[in-house]
Amino acid sequence: MPETTGPAEGAPAPAFTLPASGGRTVSSQDLSGKPYLLYFYPKADTPGCTKQACGIQEALPALGKTGLTVIGVSPDPMKPIEKFAAKYNLTFPLASDEDHKVAEAFGVWVEKSMYGKTYMGMERSSFLVGADGKVVRVWRKVKPEAHAAQVVEAAKGL
Repeated sequence: MPETTGPAEGAPAPAFTLPASGGRTVSSQDLSGKPYLLYFYPKADTPGCTKQACGIQEALPALGKTGLTVIGVSPDPMKPIEKFAAKYNLTFPLASDEDHKVAEAFGVWVEKSMYGKTYMGMERSSFLVGADGKVVRVWRKVKPEAHAAQVVEAAKGL
């Protein structure tokens, strides 16, 4: 297994600009001076990704109290992302990283294997970034069911 790349805790978060659900654009520049969570998920409207997104949606009131902005990122095109957001009433932006440049910058575009075949795909990972633009917390190989609670707990320390 190759070594994990991407920003470590305490390092500056890579810059990004991506199209997002609801006709929005999300960018690190627009988030400057604000804490945010960038979470990467493999595919819209799959069981694990749905569990994770719905858990985060339910946690938004608690996360809002911490001033945290949440952005989900997948390699899906915008059309399935928009359908996913609408189907589950997800109010936070879901961004499309079709060329996986942002995923690569964060070190989450990785070799995966299923049924003996290897392929490149999105590792379910999250990065909590402080108002200073530095990575505060990194979660790798996230468990969808537990993630929202972990984020809420970590965000309290911002």
